Formats: sequence, C-alpha cells, structure tokens
Amino acid sequence: MTSTLRPARVTETERRPGRWLALSVLVLAVLLVAVDATVLGLATPYISEDLHPTGTQLLWIGDVYSFVIAGLLVSMGSLGDRIGRKRILLVGATAFGAVSVLNAYATTPELMILARALLGVAGATLMPATLALIRNLFHDPRERSLAVGIWGATASAGTAVGPIAGGFLLEHFWWGSVFLINLPVMAVLVLVGIRTLPESRNPHPGPWDLASVVLSLVGMIAVVYAVKEAASHGFTWATLGAGLLGAAALYGFAHRQLTMPVPLLDMRLFRRRGFSGAVLADLLTVLGMSGLVFFLSQFLQLVQGRHPFEAGLAELPAAVGAVAAGLVAGRAARRYSVRAVVSGGLAAVGLALAVLTTVGRSTGYPVLGAALLVVGVGAGFSFTVTADVILSSVPKEQAGAASAVSETAYELGAALGIALLGSIVTGVYRDFAGPAGTPAGAHESLGAAVEASAHLPAHQSEALLEAARTSFVHGLHLASGAGAAVLLGTAAAAWFLLRGQKLESAG
Repeated sequence: MTSTLRPARVTETERRPGRWLALSVLVLAVLLVAVDATVLGLATPYISEDLHPTGTQLLWIGDVYSFVIAGLLVSMGSLGDRIGRKRILLVGATAFGAVSVLNAYATTPELMILARALLGVAGATLMPATLALIRNLFHDPRERSLAVGIWGATASAGTAVGPIAGGFLLEHFWWGSVFLINLPVMAVLVLVGIRTLPESRNPHPGPWDLASVVLSLVGMIAVVYAVKEAASHGFTWATLGAGLLGAAALYGFAHRQLTMPVPLLDMRLFRRRGFSGAVLADLLTVLGMSGLVFFLSQFLQLVQGRHPFEAGLAELPAAVGAVAAGLVAGRAARRYSVRAVVSGGLAAVGLALAVLTTVGRSTGYPVLGAALLVVGVGAGFSFTVTADVILSSVPKEQAGAASAVSETAYELGAALGIALLGSIVTGVYRDFAGPAGTPAGAHESLGAAVEASAHLPAHQSEALLEAARTSFVHGLHLASGAGAAVLLGTAAAAWFLLRGQKLESAG
C-alpha cells in the first residue's frame, strides 16, 4: 500500500517567531553529543596508555555510552512528551556537563566505564528532545525539512569539530581535556535555551509507567550485552541467559505497550511501512559504519603515524560531505523520491567502505580522503531523509517518542556495530605473532603494543610494531568488508521498504 501524506497548509501565524534562533540552541545540544562521541576515538590511545584497560574494557569504554542511551531513549523521549521537552532538555544538558567532568578525571578503567554510562543517562534526554522540539517549532513541511537538514548537518559538523578540537587539545593537554570542552557549550545552551525555547508537551500524556521503563532498559542492555559477549568470546550459558532475559524483557515491554491506554511508545507506529523502513535503515547503516569509525582514529595515529590534530583533519571530508548532503537532502527527496535518495546514499557508503578494505600503512591520503567524503555524502542524504520521514509519520504530540525510536535505532546500531565489527578487529589483532619476549599485554590493543614497544630493544620493538600493525590492518579490512556488505544489503532493503513514501509538501 502506497504511503502518502496529505499536504499541510501553514499560515504565517503558524510560523512561530524566533523559531530559527530556537533551532540554533537545539543544534548546540546535537553538536555536544557528536563532539563527545568523536573525541573519544582520538583519545583512546592516550586512555590506553594512562589507564591500562584490557581489550574488553576498551570496548566497554567505547560502547557503554551507546548501551545505556539505547536503553533509555524511548523512556526519556516519552518523559519529555509528558513533563515538557524544554524542561528535560535543559536538565539533561546540565547533567551532561557535570558528568563530563567525571569522565575527564577518571583514574581507572572501571571508573571511566561508569562515567561513560552516566553520560549515556544524561545524553538520552538530549537527542529526542531536540528532534521533538523541531517537530513542534516548524509546522511548514519544507521549513521542517530544512531544519532537520541543519540538525543533521550540525551533528556531522560535530564529527569534524570533535577530532580537530580534540586533536589540538591532546597535543597540548592531557586526554581529560577533550571532555571538558563540553562545559562552555553546555553553559551557552542552558542560558540561551531558557529564554528562547518554547515549552511543548503532549496535552493528554497519561502516566509515565515505571515498569515499562525498567523493561525497556533491561531488554536493550541485556540483548546488546549478549551480542557483544557472543562476538567476543563465543556462546556461553551466561551469554545465552542474558540474551533470553533481554528478549523476554523486550517482549514484555511491547506487550505492555499494546495493552496500556496511553503507552510510553505506541507500537502501532511500526505498522507504517515508511516508519519501520526508515528506523531499520538507520539501525543497519550505523551498525555497518560504527565499528569502522571507532577504529579509524587508531589507524590514522598508530598505524600511519599521524599526530592527533592531523588525524582529526584527516577525518574532515566525511563531515564536509555529510553537511553538504544534509542541507539539500529534503529537496532531493521531493524532486526524485525518498527511496532513491536513501538507497542511493546507502549504496554509496557501502562502496566507499569496500574501498577501505584496500588501505594500509603506505596508502596515500587522496584515496582515504575520497572514500571518507563519499561516506559522508551518502550518510548525510540517508540520515536526513529518514529522520524527516519518521517525524512526518506521527502527530506532533508523539514527536518525542517517535524521535526516541529514531535515536534508539542509531545508538543501538552503534553499540552493535562496535560490538560485532569491533570484535572482528580485536579478535584478529589478538592473534598476531610477535617476536620472542613480547609482553602479553601487547595483545590486548594496538595502543598497548605501541607502549610496550617503547621498553624493548630497537630490533625487537620494530618487529613487534610491524606484526601488531599488520594484524590490526587485517582486522580493519575484514570489518570494512563486513560493513560494506551490511550497507549494500540495507540499500536494497530500503528500496523496497520505502516504496511510495513521500515527504510532506507545503500547500
């Protein structure tokens, strides 16, 4: 059945004054989350050297934020619909800044993992609130498409600002400084947001069901944990138990939503093919890309020998491409079709990931930079249009919950991608054959191998680094190939799932 949406007629009185200034505040929150996600990758070698995490702990530092945020997004999006999206955004932003300080001054791997988890709790309040407020600020469909494009472009810009600013800080200060850059952004967001953001909520929200919150959190975390452990260590009874617990909790959550008069999440949204197709496309796209992104900074620094600031600049083409594509994605989807833009973007990302299976220590930057540019353009087109489809598919009263579903797909995809593709890299890396006398810790991570090599004789150090780097690049090739396969398959699925889907047009 073809999914079409009636054109919306918007009068000038419905165009809220100050809406573009309010949007600038919302994109600050997006910028904050994007910067935080990208600076972690650059800081990973320094965290490894200072805190000495095991390979498993390093993966937990990378993905526990996504685990927690994925488990709480739906609940926090629904809470914003009930108590006010402005209120939850400002409270969450304040907490995000405070917890960033804990991240900066973590002294053990365990404390770092806890700090990242708490940051996920705060972060879960930000992204659904920003998209939901955009849905309520912009009633004109074309203006909303542009606003969503700016929102997505800012997230992409954050992926550029993060590595560049983080690289500069890492060359002049200690690694904790990359988290402290959140504080001035938070201060501006809160102070300006108090004055410019309008409050909005569901006028008939119903109760915030604590049992549903617990089921959602337990289900998401347990399922993702089971996948991560199975990928890292194979199937065990503990892994199977966690997977079954998670599946049972998610089933209980879905069943409870279908029986509640006013659910936290209206499961009937998934009956809409466009909504479900957009959510699935987001999840699989991020899954295919995230494992690569997590290890790319390590490749640039520890394999190709770039300084942190140079490594940050090297990743810039992906952000530039995503910004440019995001700003024109809505217009392209109306001129051609939703499925053409989304599927074409995903196919481009898949092909670019396939090219990355050929990179090595001696690969020139033009090849790497061109591949990253294509990744950015393809992702910018896809993510912007799917976000617009998801927002347009629901009444504005449910904008928070629908936005949370979109963000849950993104964060769940990131967690699964780091768990699965990251485990491929880690698993292949650990099997490298180093020279006699190689410390056992060198097999935990490439950062640990680089540190260990500094304490060995010159010939032994060189042999260790060569073996470790070769093994790491081989794992990266396998992860890139798996990501390319996922993206190309997702492009094909989106072509069918988004058939007939259209964006709203102003009347």
